[in-house]
Amino acid sequence: MRFGLNSFLVSSSFSNTDIPWIEVFKGWGADFVELAVLHPGELDVPALRRALSDAGMKNNPVCGMFPPQHDLRGDTAQQQSCLDYTRRLIDLAAALGSKTVAGPFYSSVGRCHLHTEDEKRAQFNLVAGHLRTLSGEAEKAGVTIAIEPLNRFETDFMNTLAQARRMIEAVGSPALKIHADTFHMHIEEDHSATAVREAGALIGHVHASANHRGIPGRDQVDWVGVFQALREIQYSGDMAIETFPMDNTTIARAASIWIQRYDTAEQVSREGLRFLRNTWNSISSQ
Repeated sequence: MRFGLNSFLVSSSFSNTDIPWIEVFKGWGADFVELAVLHPGELDVPALRRALSDAGMKNNPVCGMFPPQHDLRGDTAQQQSCLDYTRRLIDLAAALGSKTVAGPFYSSVGRCHLHTEDEKRAQFNLVAGHLRTLSGEAEKAGVTIAIEPLNRFETDFMNTLAQARRMIEAVGSPALKIHADTFHMHIEEDHSATAVREAGALIGHVHASANHRGIPGRDQVDWVGVFQALREIQYSGDMAIETFPMDNTTIARAASIWIQRYDTAEQVSREGLRFLRNTWNSISSQ
């Protein structure tokens, strides 16, 4: 298990000006940085690759962002925009030597409506078709797409790991996995640890997010249960802390962060990473 930090901690979208944060994240104890990128075409990839190499960080996941213009179940323009954007993320991951592209690729975040069963089936089939195409391209690039279920207030399409499993079964590609996030699981699953066990080897990426988006360990997520389940399914991938600072008004508003749950980015990084490692090691030693 590797433990890292999502770049949302300091930036609403990772850009060239954020490259110096890589060394800072390393100093705070991160094994990797998860790059949340809205404009992958604007990145200086050689400079980014050098900075990651200099910090000794390999296989850094790329995280997708899905505003209204990126939507696989939207209108024709939104679908094409999402396809093009996801392809650029796959290319970025491949160029960086990264193996995982993670996020809610199926829809724009915040799209929540009540749909008929016919509408749900049509949307499911539409998204499955697009993910089948993207997964095929990811296979060729040696990259995994990890789809993230979100809570009911952020999407009406995919809320649970079981729904993600159903989509993966419909797509039928080994390049499509589940991105499990403890924040969303705490809201939507009957039992987070059971959901992890049932998903098993389909889990390809994990976000360690406190239920209040603060410091992991100072919250009521069932960390021991989730870690025990991850240990049982022999998960050996990555776990990234994802949280959002209030002083970044763009991301704070989007994520409904109305209370600052920690003092500094360094605090949540050092304390959160220490808690996650200690908990994982205590489970592993049992």
